[in-house]
Amino acid sequence: MDSDLKVTVNPVTGILREIEEAVSSSGQTPCPVRDVLDRIGDKWSVHVMLRLASKPEGFNSLLRSVSGISQRMLTVTLRSLERDGLASRSVFDTRPPTTEYRLTPIGSSLISHLAAIAQWAVSNADAVEKNRQAFDDRNGAPSTFEKRSA
Repeated sequence: MDSDLKVTVNPVTGILREIEEAVSSSGQTPCPVRDVLDRIGDKWSVHVMLRLASKPEGFNSLLRSVSGISQRMLTVTLRSLERDGLASRSVFDTRPPTTEYRLTPIGSSLISHLAAIAQWAVSNADAVEKNRQAFDDRNGAPSTFEKRSA
């Protein structure tokens, strides 16, 4: 056997294989990858998580700081984040009662991954927009795909 023989694994292929295995792993329903993408892909979760990444906040403070969110949607979003273990809720026995939300360790661990996705989105925004425009030009605008506002 040749001791100089080196086996190299293409990092992209390896990553793709890992993603494919995670997506189809043991027929789990719901798929853990899809589940996380659904959570971070909804309209408000990332906004709320980013607010909580810097410090714990009360409900009213979050309501004021997350532009455009309704009280009901903030409640739904916080409950979903809490249910997934990404945020925690503490109620303090004060008059009036005070509620504070914070990211859990697992929620905090997701922030760096969100930052990587955000960096990719910013870096590729112009190319994505050019591709959308080219698609619309070829297929007649507007297409069946909804244009997203920035």
